[in-house]
Amino acid sequence: MNPKTRQLLLNLARILISIGLTAWVISRAGLDKLIGSIRTADPRPYALAIFLAFIGILLRAVRWQILLNAVNARVPFGRLVYLYFAGAFFNAFLPTGFGGDVVRVLEIGEGATSSQAAGTAVVDRLTGFIVLFWLALIALPFGASLLPPATTLMIALLAGGVTLGSALLFEGRLLRWVTARFPRSLSLAGDAWLGRTYGVITACGWRAIGVALGVSAVFNLMLNFAGLLIARAFGMDVSVWTLFLFIPVATAALLVPISISGLGVREGIFVTLFAQVGVAASPAVAFSLAWYSLDFAMALVGGVIYFAAGVMGLRGRK
Repeated sequence: MNPKTRQLLLNLARILISIGLTAWVISRAGLDKLIGSIRTADPRPYALAIFLAFIGILLRAVRWQILLNAVNARVPFGRLVYLYFAGAFFNAFLPTGFGGDVVRVLEIGEGATSSQAAGTAVVDRLTGFIVLFWLALIALPFGASLLPPATTLMIALLAGGVTLGSALLFEGRLLRWVTARFPRSLSLAGDAWLGRTYGVITACGWRAIGVALGVSAVFNLMLNFAGLLIARAFGMDVSVWTLFLFIPVATAALLVPISISGLGVREGIFVTLFAQVGVAASPAVAFSLAWYSLDFAMALVGGVIYFAAGVMGLRGRK
């Protein structure tokens, strides 16, 4: 079987998994109840959540520019906003949330090399994950009783693993020493593309990483507040601490590329988690779909911008 056929079959399988899981979760919640939850939702907090999602794109572009500037790459802020919107478009239709990162790197355009784009994109992503799980750790004392012990342990291990792994990656010396004898193309100490990209990661410096973590803190707090607004729109009585715990769990689970854009998987996770705090399945599914719609709304904007840029010849300009 050639690679293209294999990839096609994998994508078809993911589509079927998305459809099957979504149908199963909706049947479990009850279609009539789900429609009722959506019909009776208050649109005002949801509209504010959409606005916060837009501000989130701008914040992440700020974070990326901080890291690019740290490695002497100069890319206009407007270009970075465009790339984040374009990335949102591709993330909406690909198995994981990393497809958009590839687009950001490939189309960085003038002002940065591909190694600078890739290295800073990795740090950009990791600073977001680090803060997301730090917030979950902070929330654990307030909401650990809501979760099974295994889930609580998983959150703690993920937070510790992401932090330690990122610190080792950013520091550089250990991983360079470990990979020094690898083939040139795979060595982080070499001068091939991977080695140059890793050089960019370590060149970001702790100061820029610290500022990026600060921006990530603002972004993730805003993200959780958007989740709280959606919960209020559906009349769900959940605390912000609950969302600080549930959102990282759902985010981590969606990194496994078994469905398209996490559809079906996300809904099943939120139904299971919200059941721990007495939320019925129908509002939990409605919450999950509304949560996904924030990304989808940004994806629609990104699609329009991306194709308009193609018509105007602005993609990947050098």
